[in-house]
Amino acid sequence: MKYLFCAHRDWAIRLHEKLSKKYKNLELLTDPRKLTLKNLKKMNPKMIFFPDWSWIIPKSIVKNYQCVCIHESDLPKFRGGSPIQNQIIRGIKQTKSTAFLMDTGIDTGDILLKKSLSLEGSINEIFQQMIDNDFELIDKIIKGKYTIKKQKGHTTIFKRRKPKQSELKDLENSKLYLYNFIRMLGDPYPNAFIKIGKKKLIFKSAKFDGKNISFNGVIE
Repeated sequence: MKYLFCAHRDWAIRLHEKLSKKYKNLELLTDPRKLTLKNLKKMNPKMIFFPDWSWIIPKSIVKNYQCVCIHESDLPKFRGGSPIQNQIIRGIKQTKSTAFLMDTGIDTGDILLKKSLSLEGSINEIFQQMIDNDFELIDKIIKGKYTIKKQKGHTTIFKRRKPKQSELKDLENSKLYLYNFIRMLGDPYPNAFIKIGKKKLIFKSAKFDGKNISFNGVIE
């Protein structure tokens, strides 16, 4: 039985590599142009996993195949785009990796599994947790170790952040806010920046000891 794994970011490719050591029938797709009904009919996957995908999935695919998305929030909270950033900037330290069956809505499908996810540390540290979480979730789903449940609770919906929102305009915010703003926008996301005349100071990473922020950056 074949499974399809759709992803494009480095951390998700590493997740696929880890899973492929256990499941040889987990095919990787990175090009959204190849995600078509015609190609899927040739592959005939039992399930399609979307741990990391930035493009709209055609409704015809969602209706004809079991599509499993992994969303980094405790659904139905923080549906929509940029869930990691939209939680960190609001001071949330603990959330969930949620695996759910996709339907034609935005993050509205039935829940399969959840696993706790810390939002502390650098974005790369968060990615590593996501790799570990998603490996466990996908492993259990392939083995059939899940229970389908309707989403329950208070729903919140947020839009995907745009690159222009990475500008740090108010430096009078607390140091904790500034630290969270910088770290949540580490590569591969549009980095935090401030404008200095015709130049930009771009923040690549940051550390906060409770008193002072230190950072790595470039002037562009």
